[in-house]
Amino acid sequence: MLITDVQERTVRALRRVAPVTDELGRRFAAAGEEIALVGGPVRDAMLGRLQTDLDFTTSARPEVTERLLKGWADATWDIGRAFGTIGCRRGDWQVEITTYRSEAYDASSRKPAVQYGDSLVGDLERRDFTVNAMALSLPGEQLEDPFGGIVDLAEKRLRTPGTPEQSFSDDPLRMMRAARFAAQLGFAVAPEVVAAMTDMAERITIVSAERVRDELVKLVCAADPVRGLRLLVETGLAEHVLPELPALALERDEHHRHKDVYEHTLTVLEQSIDLEDRLGGGPDFTARFAALMHDVGKPRTRRFLDDGSVTFHHHDVVGAKLTRKRMQALRFSRDQTDAVAQLVEQHLRFHGYGSGEWTDSAVRRYVRDAGDQLQRLHVLTRADCTTRNKRKAERLRRTYDDLEARIERLAEEEGRAALRPDLDGNQIMTILGIGPGREVGEAYRHLLELRLDHGPMAEADAAAALREWAAARGL
Repeated sequence: MLITDVQERTVRALRRVAPVTDELGRRFAAAGEEIALVGGPVRDAMLGRLQTDLDFTTSARPEVTERLLKGWADATWDIGRAFGTIGCRRGDWQVEITTYRSEAYDASSRKPAVQYGDSLVGDLERRDFTVNAMALSLPGEQLEDPFGGIVDLAEKRLRTPGTPEQSFSDDPLRMMRAARFAAQLGFAVAPEVVAAMTDMAERITIVSAERVRDELVKLVCAADPVRGLRLLVETGLAEHVLPELPALALERDEHHRHKDVYEHTLTVLEQSIDLEDRLGGGPDFTARFAALMHDVGKPRTRRFLDDGSVTFHHHDVVGAKLTRKRMQALRFSRDQTDAVAQLVEQHLRFHGYGSGEWTDSAVRRYVRDAGDQLQRLHVLTRADCTTRNKRKAERLRRTYDDLEARIERLAEEEGRAALRPDLDGNQIMTILGIGPGREVGEAYRHLLELRLDHGPMAEADAAAALREWAAARGL
């Protein structure tokens, strides 16, 4: 990437953002305050990927910023006031303006202690990487690049403004952010930065689970998450934030045969990403994380057999439990945790299909058990084929094509409603002449089993089956 190319892209991006930057620059200058577009938006402008979220840094204190935004912003909010940040919206633009600051962790803190700074250069010096330590002073649009960020951007390199040890001491989450930017931007991480990440990996443990989680989500949803994940493993950071991943690098025994589970997992993740158009396109964290975690039960279930083979019986069930435990530790929502754990637990179900021996009842149960994760399960199951045997891979693909076709055919023949009994709870109570209670639930589950075994039934047939079931129970 040439610096002239960077400059041309920046000029084009600035033309688009001028309605915001020009007016803010004039307002703050008239009040005797400095303001500059800073950090990610400057970097993204130079990369030709500027979004509608804009970050500014200013000499003004939050109360002054709030006053200067009145009459210009469509709406303002101060949820970040404790960190010196005032947010606002102007048309389609989301703006955050933060007072010059410095922040650092002490040895036992989980949150940064924020102090206001007094200069733009001082503010840039405290930022994570040189490519994020550039600013455009307003209203004159003067590039401020005291740490060589534009050269690093052109050479696709991640360095820190000061020493990486100082940067990571100030905020240990920056070590994960290095991996995330490598994954998002395809940048190489400077050797001294990698060395500091390795030496200081344990320092990540003082960062809150929520911040680690958010950074992990961004990494997994990046353009090339495998690049970032490898860096986490190689530096030892993964041992503290996602220990199940490096645990997949099982020791190899020359007398026993099994795939390299770690490399297999990263390949499954890449293949899952290639299939995301089935899910509507765009990064799908649930599908990607399920691909990353689908085999985490293997280290605990590995058994060597006398014939030289290796088994991992029930690694799907064990893996689901480990996945749930890890996601709970990282404070993921219950719904997201349930979805990923369900996919991990069900990722082997397809292999019972053989070459199409399942009955329609078994296919219905496959759909019922997958629930709203069916499309993601399709993606995970297909991505989980990493064999180099082209004939075997083609056979598996055709077999899964057949299963999906059967699912579609049954859905068309039986209606696309969710798999439910042919009678609801009120109808059950009316037909049996009973009130709410345990028997209604048992009858409902019986009718659901009939629905799965035989497909839809006419209401009269379902009522007759219900009476027969009730009579056998003495109801």
